Amino acid sequence: MSEIPTELRYASSHEWARLEEDGSVTVGISDHAQDALGDVVYVELPEVGSQVAGGQEAGVVESVKAASDIYAPVGGTVVAVNSELEDAPETVNEDPYHNGWFFRIEPDNADDLSQLLDADGYAESCEADAH
Repeated sequence: MSEIPTELRYASSHEWARLEEDGSVTVGISDHAQDALGDVVYVELPEVGSQVAGGQEAGVVESVKAASDIYAPVGGTVVAVNSELEDAPETVNEDPYHNGWFFRIEPDNADDLSQLLDADGYAESCEADAH
């Protein structure tokens, strides 16, 4: 079974969200998602300063198998992107919950995080997908 950290929140589209001490929300894709994608070869990230809506496409991750949209789990303003992924997209495979993060959002409403799945709910969602 894939690693599913309990301190994070999850979208059913396989993005994770972590509330940071400064109130921003860091976004990446889950271990389950990177495993399903295979070797990541390219990541297209949103521009800093752009507005994103919760559930809206905010970027693209491409692997040797497929391209997949990255959705913003919460709405807000993009305040940072992980530019290291431009030169090392494989970091998403190697460390999806830490160095492989995609972008940070200053959320319009931090309560939106509570609408996302917890680790148990996400695990159930992944199991349902597998059947």
